[in-house]
Amino acid sequence: MKNIYLFILILFLTCSCAFAEQNVSFVYINGSNNNDPKMANWFKKGVRTFHKVVREKFLTNKTIQKYCQDESTQLNIKEEPVIFFWGYQSKQDLDFLKDKLELSKAVSSSGAYIARTVITQCMHDAIWVQKPQHMIPILEQLNETVKKEAEKGNSVVLYGYSAGTFITYEYLFRNLRYVNLENLFKTYNADKEFLKFVKNNPRENTCISALLENHGNIGTISQTGKLLLNTNTDQLKTNYLKINDYTNTVCAPKDKVVGVVNYASPLPLFYSNLADDDYDLNYAGTQMIKYIFEKGIFFITVNFREDPLGIPTNNNLKISEIKEILNTDLNNPTGLIYDNSAVWSKRPFPMAHTSYWKAKKTFANAIVDSFVNGYKFQYDESLK
Repeated sequence: MKNIYLFILILFLTCSCAFAEQNVSFVYINGSNNNDPKMANWFKKGVRTFHKVVREKFLTNKTIQKYCQDESTQLNIKEEPVIFFWGYQSKQDLDFLKDKLELSKAVSSSGAYIARTVITQCMHDAIWVQKPQHMIPILEQLNETVKKEAEKGNSVVLYGYSAGTFITYEYLFRNLRYVNLENLFKTYNADKEFLKFVKNNPRENTCISALLENHGNIGTISQTGKLLLNTNTDQLKTNYLKINDYTNTVCAPKDKVVGVVNYASPLPLFYSNLADDDYDLNYAGTQMIKYIFEKGIFFITVNFREDPLGIPTNNNLKISEIKEILNTDLNNPTGLIYDNSAVWSKRPFPMAHTSYWKAKKTFANAIVDSFVNGYKFQYDESLK
């Protein structure tokens, strides 16, 4: 039961005003089936139109202004959206699959052929991007985008659309700097001699990606989600001393990821394995949640109620309930958990999944309302 709540918390985390003191870029990540020029243009055109609306909503909302800026700071969201597009990378595999579908056309009923085609179009990219050999290069490219914004002095809010929500989730899990190495080694029962070595040679907090065998080689993640430490103690010590270099190269820029907005999100459908009691991500999941709450990162999910792929998670939880589930203290938390999957788009359900930008005012209002209502739900019931 604990794992299913950890899964829910990891997916839906928000906080009040992490971006108060910094310039902010909104980074938009595409979803499935955006892997030809026509669909790429549809995504980019929709994002640019929507960005103008949501930017204005953030900058003119009185509650956001009240809690996210003061006389010495001003909320500054960049006028131009940053579009992170990974769609073309899945095109070769999808074209291969379409060729196989054409072979089946001659021997299948028209109904079966149509059903296969629809399933392929809807599901292929979502399944493709989850595979590590595809996901990891995309995360590396996204991290380069975030680092470029950080070099300009900008923090980022990641907007994940449809299968793009898988990328935002994986990026937070793998690239945020929530791993305290001394605590990690204690949790995984490293021997006393090695723990003494770590204590005498402290290193900065790092991220999961920096630990893995293709980078810092501190350990690897098993199929069950368990972190397995490098068993060669001498090699482990050598690698540990170099970990700061990998942290700076591989992890997200420090304190520059301030929020996530996921929408049209099928995350629970494709990541339901995290609710399995045999899937051991307790340590990493707990530390990630603690980091997000204490560092002021928000994670809002907005789904249209008519969207068949916009899948809600659990009820929103209070801080006291979160602490009880995690069995850990949160130091001055500003985070909150808020999922808004009941937004009425007034679109027919077959079109709802692709109508978020067409219903741009409704969608933008829903994001701002989720931010405000989430903060009210978690911390300030008198908020108007």
